[in-house]
Parts: sequence; C-alpha cells; structure tokens
Amino acid sequence: MMTQSKLERFGKSLDELDSRISELRRLVVDGGEAYRDELIQLEDKANHLAQEVCSDLSAWDKVMLARHERRPQSSDYLAAIFDEFVELHGDRRFGEDRAMIAGLGFLGDRPVAVIGQQKGRTASERREHNFGMSRPEGYRKAMRVMQLAARMGRPIVTLIDTPGADCLEASEGRGISEAIATNQRDMFGLPVPVVCVVIGEGGSGGAIGIGVGDRLLMMEHAYYSVITPEACAAILWRDPSRREEAARTLKLTAQDAVGLGVIDRIVDEPNGGAHRDPQATADNLKTALLQELETLQAVPPEQLMADRYDKFRHMGMPAELRRDH
Repeated sequence: MMTQSKLERFGKSLDELDSRISELRRLVVDGGEAYRDELIQLEDKANHLAQEVCSDLSAWDKVMLARHERRPQSSDYLAAIFDEFVELHGDRRFGEDRAMIAGLGFLGDRPVAVIGQQKGRTASERREHNFGMSRPEGYRKAMRVMQLAARMGRPIVTLIDTPGADCLEASEGRGISEAIATNQRDMFGLPVPVVCVVIGEGGSGGAIGIGVGDRLLMMEHAYYSVITPEACAAILWRDPSRREEAARTLKLTAQDAVGLGVIDRIVDEPNGGAHRDPQATADNLKTALLQELETLQAVPPEQLMADRYDKFRHMGMPAELRRDH
C-alpha cells in the first residue's frame, strides 16, 4: 500500500495558499489596500509552510516537484532569460516536432543557440508538444541548430525536461534510437561551448539526446534518471506502488548526481520550488549560465572537445580514480 509523502500531505495546502496570495496581490495592485494585511499574513504563512515542507524532501518528493504543473518550462525560460529569440523549425528530413524548441537568441549580450524540451500545460498544449517526449525529427532538428551554431561560433544552451523520448511505433520506425545516438556522438564534436541544464525531468535517452555538454547543471528540485521511478518499480518488482523506493534507489536527485560526479552544478530554487517564484528561478539560472559560458569561452575549441570527451569517459568512475585523472 502506498503511503503519502511529505509533499503529498502538505503540497496541496501550499498550492492553495499560493493561489490566494496571487489573487490578493492582483487586488492590491488594483487599489485594494484593505487586502494588504491579509496578504502579508498569508505570505508569511506560506513561506513558513514551504520551508517546513522542503526541509527534508524525499527523492519521490523531488520527482513530484520536477513534475509540478506550474513549474517553469523551456518556453518560460526562453521568455525570461533570452532576448530576441528566433525559433527555427523542422529537421529538413521529415517534419516539425513541437516537443523540441530550437532557435537563436541572446543571453545578455552574448549570441547563443538554445534548444529546449517543452511539455505544455493545458490538455491541448500537452498533445501539441507530445508531453515533452521528442520524436526523431525533434532530435534531428536540435542537431541541425547545434551545427548551425557551431558554424556561427555561438555557444549552445540546452534545457532538458522530458520523462523520456517518444517510443511509439511511428517514432521507432523513423529511427528514434539512431537519432538520439547520433546526437550524442555529434555533440562531442561541437567546437563551441555547450551548457546543458536539467530544468525538470531528465528522463533516460530523451534527456541525454541533448545532454552532452561541457557543463551539466541541474535545478535544485529536478531529477535525472535512466528511467522513471514508476517504470523502474513496475519492471523490478512488478509493483508501480513501490515508486518511492525506486526513486531512492535510483539516486536521481540533483544532490545525488553532483555527489556521483554526473553533474557539475546545482542551481538554487526559491523556497518551496521553482513554481513559487519563476522570475527568481530564471534569474538564478541566467546567472549560472553566464558564469559557465564566461569560463568556457576562454577555452580553445580543440581543448573544449577533448575535455568534453574526457568528462563523459570518466563519468561513473569511483571518486578516487576520477581524482587520479
């Protein structure tokens, strides 16, 4: 029998408080000064509850935060962080994949290429974006834009947010495995800085298909895993209800990943998760991206590619062997 996690017990109450706070803020902005005291009280209550809820989150709690319906998605970061973004469409082989957004823009005054996986929020948006599960043409479009960026000398930023790649018959028939494998191979040969960020779900090959970079970052409450906890539990124990146990065992949190040497940096989220203050979250991410690109821009292309290859070759090694290399 499944037990409720901490976030499942208190998360709904926190979401309800946040909804009321948003409503009161609109009223105050419109001149409703009578609501200001109630707003201050509720903000204080919500912040205390968020601090209590997030003080000791389980791995499964982190998965739920990564999937929160109001969590910022790639399109939100594109609007908040990148300027003059121009989206490019199609893989020039089959068609367009709305689960993958790709294009050119500016990060501050730095021209970059950006590739991001998009889930959508409403039912129609989720259908349009295939719930963030990219098809072969999505990965081929991503690589087309990366190669364009390489020719233009632009750094590349990828925003990872997917439960996994699309694995239905049509995608299998068009070569989803080959498209992901080709992207992994070709990203090692990009002569420009590549920074990858897991902003929500980092699921399996769907994530690694745009996840080979010089730096791999994770948002504080994202997860990165070869499989979802539910699928893992169903396969190992034939019991999806053991998802919390699977989440613990998979070591999928950002804190696990940095300890294992899988990622390079954790980007802080506001108290209670990214969805509670999307602008502050975007500001934190922008700062981290600018810092990483500033460092990488000084590295010659040949060294960038060699270091990137070396980074992934040594991933998974025991810590003492990593130090020796």
